[in-house]
Amino acid sequence: MDENLLMSQPAVATRRDPFDRGKFGPQLLTEGEAIRQAVVRARQAGKSVGLVPTMGALHEGHLSLLETARTECDLTVVTIFVNPTQFGPHEDFRQYPRDLERDLAQLGRGGCDIVFAPTNEAMYPAGYTTSVDVGQLGQVLEGEFRPAHFRGVATIVLKLFQLAPADRAYFGRKDYQQTIVVRQMVADLNVPIDIRVCPTIRESDGLAMSSRNVYLSADDRRRALSLSRSLRLAEQLVNEGQRDVAVIRAQMQHEIDAAGGVQVQYLAFVADGTLTPVERIDGPTTIALAATVGKTRLIDNLLVGK
Repeated sequence: MDENLLMSQPAVATRRDPFDRGKFGPQLLTEGEAIRQAVVRARQAGKSVGLVPTMGALHEGHLSLLETARTECDLTVVTIFVNPTQFGPHEDFRQYPRDLERDLAQLGRGGCDIVFAPTNEAMYPAGYTTSVDVGQLGQVLEGEFRPAHFRGVATIVLKLFQLAPADRAYFGRKDYQQTIVVRQMVADLNVPIDIRVCPTIRESDGLAMSSRNVYLSADDRRRALSLSRSLRLAEQLVNEGQRDVAVIRAQMQHEIDAAGGVQVQYLAFVADGTLTPVERIDGPTTIALAATVGKTRLIDNLLVGK
């Protein structure tokens, strides 16, 4: 759905009680003050509120976050906003998949209460200059290849936390570095919200679910499976007693190279819950990787050594 059509949606739907799930689908809000009032009223009424920030193009990974939020909270809010400040100048902001009607239908079936889908102008009005600098956490791994990415992520997430001051916010572990950055920002800036990190959801063939998977041709998708295979290989090696990161990395790289057409940008081993590199797996360790397959950039990760 284009932005003009999105702007034509009503700011507040008045026929819907947000606590009466499932009868009319989610309430759609497009203005910041409307979502703030809805969340504040809910919390004043003693309701717990769960927030699921997304960029739309929803898949089962997003819906699993909604499902968890529904089990833990009285009211669920999903945000849909393709954030321009987290895209680099040569990235896929213009091409990023957008289908608000489809997303709303999925969220309705999933029992979402409120959808907040603002315009670019609502989130970044004329004269906007402030952003969140996340420091060193935003300069490594993803930050090395996407230098301004986490500044944009942290800025929009903080704005959403201000506009929709929920009790809990839900993120997927697939975006591992993002979860580290958001947790640190919340701690550093004393934001009163609990960050929940939920498991990565995968396709039946092992590919981590991503809105960008739609870009993959049939051949690209076949090659992309080497990423999850390499992670499973690493897990197997660790379970068999291998602890040397250099050995594991080399075997993972060999697995990926054998697929052909996959360019690895990084293959990192970090102490779980941090971005601190390790040379031996002596405890819980996250293996995180990024690669381009054809013209599509994909990320994935796996926890080993638990």
